[in-house]
Amino acid sequence: METVRESDLRTSRRSFVKGVAVGAATIAGGGLLSEAAQARASGALTVGDAAILRFLAALETLETDLWQQYNELGGIQDREVPGGTGNEAYTDALAVLDSDMAQYIHDNTDDEFTHFTFINAYLQAHGMAPANLEKFRTLPSSKATGAQQIGRLTNLMQLTVDTSWWTRYRSDALNPDFGDTLPQAIPDLAVGQHPAIPRSNVDLSPPKHLQAIANTAGFHFAFIEQGGTSLYPALAQRVTSSEVLRILLSIGPTETMHFQTWQDKAGNAPPLTDPTTGLTFPDLNADGQLLQTNLIMPEPTIFLDRKFPKCSIIRPTQTEGAAMGALKALTADGLFIGQSTEFFSVMTNLAQAAYAAHPGT
Repeated sequence: METVRESDLRTSRRSFVKGVAVGAATIAGGGLLSEAAQARASGALTVGDAAILRFLAALETLETDLWQQYNELGGIQDREVPGGTGNEAYTDALAVLDSDMAQYIHDNTDDEFTHFTFINAYLQAHGMAPANLEKFRTLPSSKATGAQQIGRLTNLMQLTVDTSWWTRYRSDALNPDFGDTLPQAIPDLAVGQHPAIPRSNVDLSPPKHLQAIANTAGFHFAFIEQGGTSLYPALAQRVTSSEVLRILLSIGPTETMHFQTWQDKAGNAPPLTDPTTGLTFPDLNADGQLLQTNLIMPEPTIFLDRKFPKCSIIRPTQTEGAAMGALKALTADGLFIGQSTEFFSVMTNLAQAAYAAHPGT
């Protein structure tokens, strides 16, 4: 496996998060971007629509990779979602959040497989290049019992989880579409680097350490799915074809169903302090409505203009900068720690192509 120097990695991640590398040249990734640049409209599919679909297919591929890792250790391994043999101790820790966690993880993983395979097949049916990130499967697997030892696209062992989505959906006065910043529900998760899966069997004890890892996973599940919840309606505003719009409006709500499930389960994470790392999960019900665990329906909030009445909505859905914003969020999450400079350039180019799409292009 090719090793990226730590200094290079910091530079590439920092550049990506700040939106630098905007003018990166066409990247040779199995013809990924060169074919995209040369693509022409086919039938009702415009180049802009293809760029949006290709970006979504790439993100769904990354999402599938991370969910597969969760499923190998804490889900159900079967014909629908093969790979891995399960880790009993980690599965039991996840079950503290809900006894059906293994089934939910399995089904979420299965859904993500279908999303990227469908979108890629649709692109190819219209003579367009699909998203192909296979060359970037270079990251290591967990060494814990149950995990396959294969190359990964994402890193679940050094996460910095943004939990402001929790307060965002409980606030009736703040909306990130208006530039508002929401407080973190779990402040400790928003700093440092935390594993959401056991890195090896050493992480299976002491019990509170393993439970902290499972709690981290619970909040990370919802962080990932709230991103898709916002991204699909944000990009739907930029498509031309009614059929492509139908695709986005059909897949997007399944991401919302995932988010609603995981938001509910994250609220069951037991308050604790990890004796190994000091990571603390507070009692969320001790601090009022903004953190209350059973408020899982979106509170009505400001929308479009403050002069209008409040409305219960998905947020954010601002289309300006949505694609790059999604990539910045995933990068800040730590999912791509260890990836190559080329990976960041490819993903930046895909996001820029989706951003450039407008109805008619």
